[in-house]
Amino acid sequence: MTQSIENTVLKSKEFMSANHIDGWLIYDYRYSNPVMEDTIGHVQNMTRPYWFWIPVNGEPLILSSTVDVERFTQNNITKLSWSSRVEMIDILNETLQTAKTVAMEYSPNCELPRVSRVDAGTVELVRQAGVEVVSSADLFQYSTQVWESTELESHKKAARLLTKIVHEAFSYIGDNLSNKVTEFQVAEFIRSRFIEENMIITDGPVVATNSHSSDPHYEPDKNDCAVIKINDWVLIDLWSNLSEEGSMAADITWTGYIGSEVPPKNQLIFDLVIGARDCTLDYLTTAHREERLVKGYEADKVAREYIYNAGYGEYFKHRLGHSIGKEIHSNAVNLDSYETYDTRNIIPGICFSIEPGIYLPEFGVRSEIDVFLSKDGPIPTTEMQRSPVIIEVN
Repeated sequence: MTQSIENTVLKSKEFMSANHIDGWLIYDYRYSNPVMEDTIGHVQNMTRPYWFWIPVNGEPLILSSTVDVERFTQNNITKLSWSSRVEMIDILNETLQTAKTVAMEYSPNCELPRVSRVDAGTVELVRQAGVEVVSSADLFQYSTQVWESTELESHKKAARLLTKIVHEAFSYIGDNLSNKVTEFQVAEFIRSRFIEENMIITDGPVVATNSHSSDPHYEPDKNDCAVIKINDWVLIDLWSNLSEEGSMAADITWTGYIGSEVPPKNQLIFDLVIGARDCTLDYLTTAHREERLVKGYEADKVAREYIYNAGYGEYFKHRLGHSIGKEIHSNAVNLDSYETYDTRNIIPGICFSIEPGIYLPEFGVRSEIDVFLSKDGPIPTTEMQRSPVIIEVN
């Protein structure tokens, strides 16, 4: 068993023991469950369903078809194999015979879609073994999503590069206004900088002016995008991680104005968004000082109430923040009481975004920072924008 798998097993046993869970049954078929890779690593060319069983007491098991079982390189983990479905069910039932409560990647009523990775039929099959199936949401967060120091450092490096590139992008706009620079050209500039800095390009970035910035996931198309002009409002959202193996992502959003003075309404909305962002961070800081864990939905409600009380609640159209890991949107707790109702605790060792937004028909504002919850409290790992970027017009 590799050290990382060993740590995952130890942490999961610790959690299960404290929460009266008899075992964790991770199921995957054709890479539908990313939690499997988070626990045992990537296994090439898996063609049949397979299981990883971690009992609260006892040694873990890999359950696999005879066709695929030799693909596992975890030589210190016992492997059980089958040829037929009947044999698979017999082995599964035998494995679970002493368990009463089994955790799986299941979310009652699909309340947390990021958790709900196992199909209903497979849950039914496991229940036929006479066990109660409970959600593994908190279990896999605790055992697979807590960062090591090297992972935090890779995230911080990506965050520093993103901050550098977003400032360069605003400068690029100012330098090319006379050339009728477009949203797409700015996005291309950002992508070129990612390549130069050895960063990963997935999708995006968002480069959105005026009413386009009212669409949280707007992405400019070469043949259908706006020319950026004087008196335009510009929102730039960019995300990436280093190309190095195991690096963690970062994700930021900044806004700016092309002109010498930001219009009063834009400034008002910007200030409200910044206020919602900062009051959430203050709430998390206070909770940590009081030795109190905050649930994902609670953090979302803080920012949402702030914006609602200012009269703009209907224009805050998405959750407050998302988990950050190897993927931009990862598998730990989301800051959400709106799209879902995330009851998971924000625990030390995980990273997440705080990104309130107000999206009026004529323009939108979002301010996104990344935050790592350390043992000493929440730490912003990205620069916190305090005022709109001013792009001076010569």
